[in-house]
Amino acid sequence: MPRRPLISIITVNLNDVKGLERTLKSVFEQTWQEFEFIVIDGASSDGSKKLIESHNEKIDRWVSEPDSGIYNAMNKGIEMSTGRYLLFLNSGDLLNTNDILEESYGHLAHEEIIYFNVLVEEKDQLKLIEYPQQLRFSDLLYGTVCHQSVFIRKELFYKAGKYDETLKIVSDWKFLIISLFKENCTYKKVDLQLSIVNSEGISALAENESLILAEREKVIQDHFKAFLKEVEELNDLKFLVENLKKSRKINLLVRLGLLKKF
Repeated sequence: MPRRPLISIITVNLNDVKGLERTLKSVFEQTWQEFEFIVIDGASSDGSKKLIESHNEKIDRWVSEPDSGIYNAMNKGIEMSTGRYLLFLNSGDLLNTNDILEESYGHLAHEEIIYFNVLVEEKDQLKLIEYPQQLRFSDLLYGTVCHQSVFIRKELFYKAGKYDETLKIVSDWKFLIISLFKENCTYKKVDLQLSIVNSEGISALAENESLILAEREKVIQDHFKAFLKEVEELNDLKFLVENLKKSRKINLLVRLGLLKKF
């Protein structure tokens, strides 16, 4: 009986043959190859299927069929996967270096979520995003951790639920905030840059900002409504402290030793 792979890499694609080609190359060139590779294509009409077929021997499982959206496709990948940890590296995204999986796989042992730093590709430049060692509720309330930088233990999807297909943009964020702060899953940070994220995704488009906010608000109201009052009060205090730090009178009192620096 074949041994269960440690990692399943899942790539979702729809009519992005150039991005898909970059992602495939990034995966194929890894020095450590003991992973399962799955490609979910949404019946693309731009030659993506032909590209996938040309690399059939390097892809463990793939389909090219219609789906109802990116999260439906990602959920298909979850169902098809057999790895202990899943990494979603979608079309156009890259692994940072050819040996990053070799550097990383030893960290995948006990925790349900293992997250790394990420590089975001913006106009031929790379912007480093470093995540904190400890994740607070406010970190996810106002930000996120890119799914391309996160290894997720497969069983967590059956505890916290798979990606919500009723959401168009923020379902990966919903999964993380519920896993971390409702299911209290175990996690750790690894201080390496795992992936390079294509900044042209749907969530990065300015015209989708209002939809992102609306979907996030619905998730918070449905799952974390009791926390909102405390979060608002903490934000008010934070705003007050930041303004006090800018006060000339407060700074003078600190310099005179009449007030401790804060």
